[in-house]
Amino acid sequence: MNWDVFITCAVTGSGQSHKKSDKVPITPQEIADACVEAAKAGAAIAHCHVRDPETGAPSRDPALYRELVARVRDSGTDIVLNLTAGMGGDLVFGDPESPLPLDPAGTDMVGATERLVHIEELLPEICTLDCGTMNFAEADYVMTNTPGTLRAMARRIQAAGVKPEIEVFDTGHLWLAKALVEEGLIDDPVMIQLCMGIPYGAPNDPNTLMAMINNVPDSWTYSMFTIGRLQLPYVAMAALTGGNVRVGLEDNIWLEKGKLASNGDLVERAATILSAMNVNIMGPQAVRDKLKLQKRW
Repeated sequence: MNWDVFITCAVTGSGQSHKKSDKVPITPQEIADACVEAAKAGAAIAHCHVRDPETGAPSRDPALYRELVARVRDSGTDIVLNLTAGMGGDLVFGDPESPLPLDPAGTDMVGATERLVHIEELLPEICTLDCGTMNFAEADYVMTNTPGTLRAMARRIQAAGVKPEIEVFDTGHLWLAKALVEEGLIDDPVMIQLCMGIPYGAPNDPNTLMAMINNVPDSWTYSMFTIGRLQLPYVAMAALTGGNVRVGLEDNIWLEKGKLASNGDLVERAATILSAMNVNIMGPQAVRDKLKLQKRW
């Protein structure tokens, strides 16, 4: 049981959720407002992607990150910023009989340095490191993160003084994370996110979750989430199994059946669940102290 839990709000993501809910933030102003809303509801950390303001499509544009971060910081809201570094590893193959050439419309593969341009410029307290390659429930798409690329990214993140949040989608990703720590590429305290129920990674059933948790070193700090309708039940699961919580519109757009949620709604519901369990909800400064984060603003 974890009696001191922090809440991360993943406010927008890079999927197609904006086509299903008008509450998903798209512009830097909307995403920044979502971070502030989440902080007021009880989130200590805001995990952020950016989107093309015109289309809602996922983007890596440093200018959009620059505007987002400036707006959050100018708001005077105390929240730990966690910017994704997961973009730039997308491969879309041709059909099964003709996998090459790659589909240029969906493929976005860049090097480790380019994937971290916004991180090294803006120096958030946390950025993500997707610790493995992943098949999703899409016929020809692969999220690609080679060990060589991840080692190069880990070195640059470490040199920048930013805390990596290691995204673990399956057991092999946890194995690779341990290797990066053993090689001195990730500093203590180690922070990971167990990303459950995402096709075709680790299923979100309790047995699989516990198998993942039982392989997390005791000294590491971990959070967990799953997508869709089980996101909120996972809040209780996280505290009961010693972890921390992630909610937000990146992973789930519903507060309850038939009712679309805002980010603030999801954080508020998570805080209600935790409070009913007599769990202390950690604020941003307590998280900084626990994870030894470097606040630069």
